[in-house]
Amino acid sequence: MLLGLLAGACSSIDCPVQNVVATVYGLYKSNGTADTLTDTLTILTRRSDGTDSILLNSSVGTKSFQLPISYTRPEDTLLFIVKSDTGSDSDYVYIKKESHPHFESVDCNIAYFHQITNVRCGSNNAIDSITINKAYIDYDLSTEHLHIYFKNRD
Repeated sequence: MLLGLLAGACSSIDCPVQNVVATVYGLYKSNGTADTLTDTLTILTRRSDGTDSILLNSSVGTKSFQLPISYTRPEDTLLFIVKSDTGSDSDYVYIKKESHPHFESVDCNIAYFHQITNVRCGSNNAIDSITINKAYIDYDLSTEHLHIYFKNRD
């Protein structure tokens, strides 16, 4: 019986339960305090086949959000669209990163962790600036990776 228990213990799978790798974004005012975007926020990215994919759809009252990050491209390009009653603005955000495979066990799927090396926004129509708060992206979703400072919408 003891031999059966030991054999069963060796075959248990120890894959992490929380295995989401995503980038956490926080919204901030120019003075460094947390911000809430009352306008509608939509975020798109371009897939490798050339089509657009919606990552965040018509979010209102946004304080923070999580987005997936690619592991095949060295730079992700995101299109932020902010719509209000008076019109809409858009900005591209470019995230350069290095992707590293993370191996837990032969029984678990491989995960990719990332190191952000640079982030910038394009035309500064909607976003004033974006900064790196935590450059290493892994399973930890409790810390914001990027801080976004939207332009004053008053």
